[in-house]
Amino acid sequence: MHDYREILYDKQRGGVLITLNRPEAMNAISRSMIKELHQALDEAEQDQEVRAVVLTGAGRAFSAGMDQGTSSGRRRDMHWPYGIITGQTAAEVIDSWRVDSRNFRRMWEFGKPIIGAINGWAMGAGSWLSLFTHITLAAENAVFAQPEVRHGSNTSFMWTLLGGYKNALRYGLTGDHIDAQEALRIGLVVKVVPSDQLIDECFTIVERIAHVPPETVKINLQIATLGLDMMGLRDALTFDNQMSAPAHVMLREELRKPLDDARAHKGIREYLQMRDGPFQPEPFGPRARKR
Repeated sequence: MHDYREILYDKQRGGVLITLNRPEAMNAISRSMIKELHQALDEAEQDQEVRAVVLTGAGRAFSAGMDQGTSSGRRRDMHWPYGIITGQTAAEVIDSWRVDSRNFRRMWEFGKPIIGAINGWAMGAGSWLSLFTHITLAAENAVFAQPEVRHGSNTSFMWTLLGGYKNALRYGLTGDHIDAQEALRIGLVVKVVPSDQLIDECFTIVERIAHVPPETVKINLQIATLGLDMMGLRDALTFDNQMSAPAHVMLREELRKPLDDARAHKGIREYLQMRDGPFQPEPFGPRARKR
């Protein structure tokens, strides 16, 4: 068993609970967390006692998205007018996004069911991570969004696959938040439950899966995932990945540079206020609810 630092690995009830464990950073996704997550998936896949995986987050978020702190090395010392890190080549930008795409596909192609237990905030890449789980349940306090489109980023085709064309455009073109009930309505999740029942509800599904022969589970999982690939999902996700690099670097300097300067010199709070302030109040989510 690996010595994990940014996730927790807990075998129980015929499966394993994998918890993103950076609660102080709302489980922002670091490169090291991605590496540990895939090590944990490898471990679960090789363990015959593990029939399914439950993936959740520690604290008040499933994941706030990719780590935007200066310690992550992302978007520091930006070079304009190109909008890339000084010294980075266009080829390196493209290659970095291809690697990120493979990380999500690893989950989609996993040989055992991955059940997402989405608690609290699932923002940006955190929302993508949640949607690449095979079965997804949400706590009542779950909030999904892709607010990164507001500063220059791409959506994920998984929103279109699961939420439908028009809903995906409604939220992918604005970055607006949606709450758990709206996620249920459009098909991003299969059930909404109270927060304190979320993990138990997920493991109830694990236990029911465990009654079915593992070979049958694997075959039926592949009928669904590979069937969608044959219908064009793989090509759509490949195109999604190809558009990631230009979405991040083909930006207007007068619109993007003030955001990057705010993040570099004033901190994440100021950056988020500048980016998200014009969109308040959000149509869904905790800040939109009437008190």
